[in-house]
Amino acid sequence: MGSRVRTLAEATPDTRDRYVDLLRVVSLGTVVLGHWLMAAVTADGVGNLLAVVPELQLLTWALQIMPVFFFVGGFSHALSYRSLRRRHPADDGVSLYAAFLRARLRRLLRPTMVFVLVWGAAALLVQLLGGGGGLTGVSLRLVTQPLWFIGIYLAMVAFTPPLLRLHERYGWGAFGALVAGAVLVDVLRFVLGVPFVEFLNFAFVWLAVHQLGFLRADGRLRLPSALAATGLAGAALLVAAGPYPLSMVGMPGEKVSNMAPPTLALLCHGLWLVGAVELLRGPGARLVARPRVWRTVVAANGVAMTAFLWHLTAMLGVYGALLATGVTLPEPASAAWWAQTPLRIAAAALLTAVLVAAFRGFEQPSPAPVRPGSGPLAALGITLCLFGVLGLSMVGFAGLLDGRTATLVAVPVSAPAAVAMALAGWWLVERSGVAVRRDVAVGRDEG
Repeated sequence: MGSRVRTLAEATPDTRDRYVDLLRVVSLGTVVLGHWLMAAVTADGVGNLLAVVPELQLLTWALQIMPVFFFVGGFSHALSYRSLRRRHPADDGVSLYAAFLRARLRRLLRPTMVFVLVWGAAALLVQLLGGGGGLTGVSLRLVTQPLWFIGIYLAMVAFTPPLLRLHERYGWGAFGALVAGAVLVDVLRFVLGVPFVEFLNFAFVWLAVHQLGFLRADGRLRLPSALAATGLAGAALLVAAGPYPLSMVGMPGEKVSNMAPPTLALLCHGLWLVGAVELLRGPGARLVARPRVWRTVVAANGVAMTAFLWHLTAMLGVYGALLATGVTLPEPASAAWWAQTPLRIAAAALLTAVLVAAFRGFEQPSPAPVRPGSGPLAALGITLCLFGVLGLSMVGFAGLLDGRTATLVAVPVSAPAAVAMALAGWWLVERSGVAVRRDVAVGRDEG
């Protein structure tokens, strides 16, 4: 792997924006570290450090960095789709859409589906043997929670071609329309009490952040300090005067969450973070220009999704081992708990590395030529993947044999149904190209 990383690093063209790759690694790494730190595990269950020490919720204004990852995604998706258009100028938008989906999802869905299948098989075995209580049951519920991020990212990939066209026509106006949609949703939700409307902000809020990546790809984010100041002031005002909580991550038992579904306050938080990382662009670019740093970034990017998928498994495995060996877990936020934290995080990082070594091959599938394909088939596939992955993130694997369900928007979904949708969607996305290639071959024979 070391020689492969060195080869990739040395082959990087000078035109590549390496700072974007650095942001991708840092944002995912920060999320992983935050999850490890926030877990307040005792013999009675798993809590949240931010609920134990509410004063720490202010830290989420810096550490809830997922908007940066989605911003980077917008930048990368714009470059990828435009490159595909240049290479296939004669193809219609529908067939290009399928090719774009397959190209962007190949490294995302394969490790995700392996994760789902491995944990699904483990959950089935545990429950057939009569287990599933205590920390095991909690683990079966919690390990799928990071899949919400995969679901949102799938939606961003799906909406890239039409939103990029709107961006190319209207520029900042397209971004403004998404912001206006987020504002309207919160007004309908909090002022008029319209039911279920809040779920629209899963699209408006995250796609607005994604749209900022398009603007960056065109070099149109010229006043990052103004963007950061506007976002920070807006978030502070909304939290101080409105119904929005202080924490920018979800908290157990809260009536209103800034995350699920996203709120206007979280959108302002995203603007602040995007402006902040753009202000650091110069020093960041100089840092990642160093050969050793760049090799580290290349290596991390090659396994980032695998590490993200399995990091909660590693963390819960560490706590499970401590409980199984009779180690007394200190009270969360106590002096003993803080003293033990570096050791727990180091153990979780080590176990994550082991899991990455076992599963990293699924994140690096053999290269395949990108060809235009069946747009409707690909669209149906990504829709099924989206609902399957989001549903699984909510219901988890606990109660797999008991018919346990969770509500996705207004529809109850079970773990078996979610897994079936995700796998069927993945298969359809892959088949969207095979079907078209077969049709092309038949057409040539008939000709």
